Amino acid sequence: MATIRHSVHETRGFKTHVAQAGDGPPLLLLHGWPEFWATWEPLIDRLADDYRLIAPDFRGFGESENPNPEPCDQTGADVLADDIIALLDTLGLERVCIVGHDVASFVMQRLAIRFPERVSGLFFFNCPTTSVGARWRAPDQIREIWYQTFHQMPYAAALVGASRDACRAHIGHFLKHWCHRKDAFDPVLERWVDNFLRPGNLQGGFNWYISANAGRMAVMAGTAPMPPKIDVPTRVLWGRHDPVLRSAWADVLPEHFSDLEVGFAEGSGHFVHYEEPDLAATEIRRFFARLSAALPSRST
Repeated sequence: MATIRHSVHETRGFKTHVAQAGDGPPLLLLHGWPEFWATWEPLIDRLADDYRLIAPDFRGFGESENPNPEPCDQTGADVLADDIIALLDTLGLERVCIVGHDVASFVMQRLAIRFPERVSGLFFFNCPTTSVGARWRAPDQIREIWYQTFHQMPYAAALVGASRDACRAHIGHFLKHWCHRKDAFDPVLERWVDNFLRPGNLQGGFNWYISANAGRMAVMAGTAPMPPKIDVPTRVLWGRHDPVLRSAWADVLPEHFSDLEVGFAEGSGHFVHYEEPDLAATEIRRFFARLSAALPSRST
């Protein structure tokens, strides 16, 4: 087991928790919902000998502070990207490679567009883009995205957090339903419930959906502007069986990335890094080996 170091850093007026392991080239690990830094533990165990792994909790997630404990729209992709840049500055890191998925996939795209000089390479587990368009609201997709509206309700956090059983039922549903390997999170479910019952954490995650809603509606309506194409070298490993971020949506990735490699994890759903960590670690090593000349030297 890798030795994990925990630290807390003041960033943009709130405290950001970071878990780190290893001391090689820096590799940033960015989580999604319903997750926090611990979602990366299987990969940390497999990659700590190769990289300095840096797994922060986004604002309002995990052990980071939630500067907006009430429902608000201040947790969008650009805000979280600015948080990450502030964290990199605090850690003294000029340039990093990034691995992430779900919420992080939107943040990583904004980082690569706005701060390309800070990013050497991108590795996505599944990657929705603007070009998905109206497929977000296709008839067979509506039943999968209901939660994105529910999470915007002002009473959502109170309902889900009303009891441990309620929290377990809600969070546990997604951890099981979105997986192809249905038992992947069973051993850590209670730990996940503990995390989301921390004060502010349910609303912290739900604020992402409030903040992303206007952009999501524009994408569905076909009125969202096409973002600039990303030139940062990019690898997408998409879980073939993801029911919410569908692997068929990989067909539009070339519209958004100029240096792109796409593949599929045939044994995974939404959480490739947790369902098939051996495959995920192997592909991360292989991809970033190709970019080794661009990786920064060891940093303290």
